[in-house]
Amino acid sequence: MPQATQVTAPIGVFDSGVGGLSVLRALLAELPHERFIYVADSGFAPYGTQSEAYVVERSLHIAHWLAEQHRTKALVVACNTATAAAIQQLRQGFAHMPLVGMEPPIKPAAALSRTGVVGVLATRVTLASHKFQHLLERMPGTVRYRLQPCDGLVEAIERQDATKIRALCAHYTAALGQFGHDNGAIDTLVLGCTHYPFVADVLRDCVGPEVRLIDAGQPVARHTHHLLATHQPLLLSTAPMTSGTVPLGQRVDFYTSGQPAELDQAVQRWLGLDAKAQALTPTAAHTD
Repeated sequence: MPQATQVTAPIGVFDSGVGGLSVLRALLAELPHERFIYVADSGFAPYGTQSEAYVVERSLHIAHWLAEQHRTKALVVACNTATAAAIQQLRQGFAHMPLVGMEPPIKPAAALSRTGVVGVLATRVTLASHKFQHLLERMPGTVRYRLQPCDGLVEAIERQDATKIRALCAHYTAALGQFGHDNGAIDTLVLGCTHYPFVADVLRDCVGPEVRLIDAGQPVARHTHHLLATHQPLLLSTAPMTSGTVPLGQRVDFYTSGQPAELDQAVQRWLGLDAKAQALTPTAAHTD
């Protein structure tokens, strides 16, 4: 039987910046009595335009810090780019704990599409990764995927630059082609980065109300719940989280390699929570 300390140990969640808050939001709803440690590696972002080796190094640094400093009982890599580049190394290094990664939800998008054409917005590293290419190869040949790297969009979301966000969303959706229900049009759009759900309203304005927008937040939260129930003790709840609140006993600690005040603002804006983000320790905040 696991020790009681394992029951109350937190779940580690990390992203290159604030995008992973969209996954944390789903995790809070799915596991309302668990504790979480959220890390935004904003001081080393964006990951999406860096080399794969760079992303692997940062991911391993943060995972080791979470495991060693906070004794996390599970790890959620709330970043498509970090998952694509580093998930294999993370699984090898942390085989003792449940580990959940992200991937663009192109399979459920294919099931939902009626025109057989699915658009995918993601970072350049995610789209070029072996993991994503292997995922594409497993998809049915009856569905066509149009892929669009979105350079600069993560940075604009991090800065909350509304003008830049609108311009980039319009540019990248236009580059994908026609949207709608006509033959050959894109009727389903995959948000292949955890930052993108926070600009879903802007993307909706660009593609029209009939196009489905699909992100991976809720499926990842459900999978995390399943893995924890199978491998680790849960702090069970009898009721779902009320929107905008954290249940009694819930605690979320926020850390960042960037500016804590910027993470605080993002948490308040997108989760409706008051955060007092802390700076990462030098061990996690600097590469070797």
